[in-house]
Order: sequence, then structure tokens, then C-alpha cells
Amino acid sequence: MVDDQQDSRRSPLKRRQILDAAVEVFCALGYARTSVDSIAAAAGVGKQTIYGHFGDKERLFLAAVDDARAYFPKGGGNLVPDTGDPRADLQAAGEEILNVVLSPKVSALHRLTIAELPHHPELQRAWREGSEPVLDNVIAAYLQRCHRAGLLDVPDAGRAARQFTYLMITEARVATAYGAHQLAGPLLRSIAASAADLIVRAYRPLASDEDASAPRE
Repeated sequence: MVDDQQDSRRSPLKRRQILDAAVEVFCALGYARTSVDSIAAAAGVGKQTIYGHFGDKERLFLAAVDDARAYFPKGGGNLVPDTGDPRADLQAAGEEILNVVLSPKVSALHRLTIAELPHHPELQRAWREGSEPVLDNVIAAYLQRCHRAGLLDVPDAGRAARQFTYLMITEARVATAYGAHQLAGPLLRSIAASAADLIVRAYRPLASDEDASAPRE
């Protein structure tokens, strides 16, 4: 029995079974009502196997959240095309971000996190410390490159990146009742395009003193 448990701890397939079952049970029962026993039953493994992989229920939930958001390129690489056209590049990145953020699994876990926030504030902290800061950093790095190249004037790339992602993700989540409904492709592209356009307009470089005295559109 011990050998079987040790083998299962090293098995990517077993880990996948547990994560898939955890998402299903968490979303069906909520965080507080979900037990390790119920996840073990859904996954077809022993409770000790789950402890061997994840330690406890909270860490399993956080692992499920991370797994659901792992559709992004590792570390955010290649998220922004970097063609030299900031509006097009940000729109492409925005569409990629929205496709993941609005996916059924990520949306369900996000709604669950919101529902459990009053009782488990550490879940929201962990969510905020997950993929979104990585995305902000990737977008910020892109905006810094645009700043150095003179394509945009972005004195605070981190703030501009948050403005872009928060504006876009919030609008999309509200439009879909936090992922409860699908977002049509044209509307998704429109939200990403509008956010990209706002950032480019807000941070476009001022070519001369004359331009600087004129109001921005």
C-alpha cells in the first residue's frame, strides 16, 4: 500500500486525475463544503494520495486555480507579438488574455473564490499573487520597450499595464456575469481592441511642444 501511494505521488497522470476531480467538486459544492474525502472519491484515489501530492485542501484549491490558469505561455512568454505596432500587439495580447480568463474552468474558480472570500481571504490573496501579476509584468515589459523605442510615452509601465488588463478583464467579466455566459467572438475582440486603443491614445508620444499644448483625444 505504501509503495502504491509513493508511486502515485510521482505520477503526473494521478495528479491530473486529482486536479480535474478537485475542480469539479469545488465548483459543485463550494470551498467550505468540499472535503478531501469527496475529492478522493471523485478522483478514484485514496485520501493519503491527495495529501502526498498537495498537502491539504487549501493547497489543492490553489493548485487547481494555478492549473486552470496555466493556459498562458509559461512566464507569459510570447503573449505579446511585439511587431512594432502597439495597438495591434496589445489587442492580440488582450484577446489571448480574455480567452483564458473567460474559459469555463477559470471563470468557475474565480466565482468560487469571490463567494468564499469572506470566510477565506487568503484565497483571494493567492489568486492575486498568481497569473495576473505575471501578465501585468509581461505587458509592462512590452510597454517599456515601446517607451524606449519612442513608440509610446509610458513613464510608469507597471501602472499602464494594470490599467490595460484591469479595464479589459473587468469589462469582459461584467459582460459575461463573471463567466457564467459566453462572450461572442466579435465582442471579445472589440473589448480587447478598445482597451488597446485607449492605452495607445493615453500614452502616445508628444512629438513637439505644439503637440504637448494640444489636448489629447
